[in-house]
Formats: sequence, structure tokens, C-alpha cells
Amino acid sequence: MDSKLWHTQLIDETLTLLEVQQDSGLHDGEVTQRREQYGPNELVERGLKSPWQILLEQFRETMVIVLIVAALISAVIGDVKDMIAILAIVILNAVLGFVQEYRAEQAMAALKKMSAPVVKVRRDGHVVEIKSVELVPGDIILLEVGDAIPADGRLINATNLKVQEASLTGESIPVEKATDPIPGGEEVPLGDRKNMVYLGTAVTYGRGSAVVVDTGMSTELGKIADMIQTVESEQTPLQRRMAQLGKTLAVAAIGIVAVVFVLGLLRGEDLAEMFLTAVAMAVAAVPEGLPAVVTISLALGAQRMLRRNALIRKLP
Repeated sequence: MDSKLWHTQLIDETLTLLEVQQDSGLHDGEVTQRREQYGPNELVERGLKSPWQILLEQFRETMVIVLIVAALISAVIGDVKDMIAILAIVILNAVLGFVQEYRAEQAMAALKKMSAPVVKVRRDGHVVEIKSVELVPGDIILLEVGDAIPADGRLINATNLKVQEASLTGESIPVEKATDPIPGGEEVPLGDRKNMVYLGTAVTYGRGSAVVVDTGMSTELGKIADMIQTVESEQTPLQRRMAQLGKTLAVAAIGIVAVVFVLGLLRGEDLAEMFLTAVAMAVAAVPEGLPAVVTISLALGAQRMLRRNALIRKLP
């Protein structure tokens, strides 16, 4: 059964497809078998970066590497002020980028906190409380005011039931639920599937019961978590242009060093003096303030978007 079409089914059809009786729920043997098949009802963290990895990635940009080399050369030729200025800019750039990406990485932890710790479920004809991680498709869950929805489910009873779904759909007003099938297939938006409840939402009024249809990473919230963690790391147009600029400046700096050094030697200038002159000109060709200006501008833009509840994963 396509999980996207549970809302189109009659209650009896849903229970039949999930091989469960409404009055008795699943038996222990069935629970064990389904847990082995579907795994635990929890959001899985994968591919998340450690803070150290995020920090190191801030120093891999071509422009940043050029600045670090410029700082080292400034130190060698004794220009301490330039070295300190360049390193300060590199550190500022790294800190702003790190803070932004680390905050986005915490979005996964925030999603996990939406899971209910315990849930009332009907098994073997009895109502028992279990950890939400132990739920399996086919479980009959009982819902009351204040309960966090522990998994995606098809409602089988709804008495004045209202659910707050803002965390999933963005709708600020609690949704009044019903049990009738909803035609329309996949075209029906999540917010209009009144006979469904979803992981990460909460009951604000009334009571009801539902049969679990999806758990863990198969839930709608799980799909969001999966998208957060599996997003491809592709360079933005800005990153590509900055990288190209960094390479161009590096080539230009090397060219300046070579031309000035060779011309100086041809004129009979001192070898050490010409080397220092050429290197100083190469360092001067690097726009030390550019990465800082770009990063600060992006950080300010990201902060404005954050105030509008849009979290940017990577600063560029």
C-alpha cells in the first residue's frame, strides 16, 4: 500500500491492509515480527558533521587559502601588522561560517525532540503505555489533549479532535480532524488530510484513536529529516565565483613575483631585496578584506531570514 494514499481508504480497508483488529490491537508475536521488519520508531541521524569537521571546512576555500599564504609570507618578510590583519579576517570568516552551519546541523536534534517519549497503545486487547520507539505499523494508539503524536497514523475515532500541525505544515491554527476517507490521491496536501495524524504534531483538543501506518524515517517528519541530512554539497554560484577569483588572484600574484623578480635581476638589483619586493607586491595584490565583507554581508542576510523562520544550512 502506498503510504501517500492511506487517507483515501475506508477505516476497515486500512485495518485489513495492516492486518490488525481495532478492538484488540496487535499481539506480541506480530509486534516482534514487525519491529524486525520496520525497525525502531525513531529518526536516524546519519551524515552529520562533527563541530571540528565543520570548523576545518571553513579553511578549504581557495580565497581563504590564498589569505593564509599571504599571512605566512607577511610573517616571513617581517610585516607583522599585515599578518595580524589577514589572520584576524581569516578567523572572523571561519567563526561566522562555523556558527551558521553548526546551528543548521542542530536542526536534526530539534526534529528528534518532537518525538513523544511514551504513548498509550492497545495490544492484546489491553491498553498499555510503551516507549514510542517501540511502535510498529498496525499499532492502535490512543490520543488525548496534550499528547504528542508518536508516528503517522490513520484516524479510526475522533471526538472533537483538533491537532496542532504547525511544525509540519506551517498552519498556525489547530486542524479539526475527522475519520471519513478523502478522495484525491497524492494531490491532497498534508494539511488537508483531515483523517491523518503525523509525527511531530500534538493534540490540542478532544480525543481519538488511530492506527499507525508509518514509523521512524518513513513518516513525513522522517522524510524531512532525511532531506536535511542527505542534501548534496554543491557549490553555489557565489562560491564558484569566489573560488575562481581566488585562483585568478593566486596566478596573478605568482606572475607579479616572477616578473618583478626577473626584471630586478636583469637590472642588477640585489637578489634578497628583489625577492622581498616581489613578495610584498604579491601580498598587496590580495584583497584581504573581501572574504570578511562577503561573509559579514551573508551573515546579516541569514539573520534577517532567520527572523522570518528560514534557517540557512550553509552561509554561501
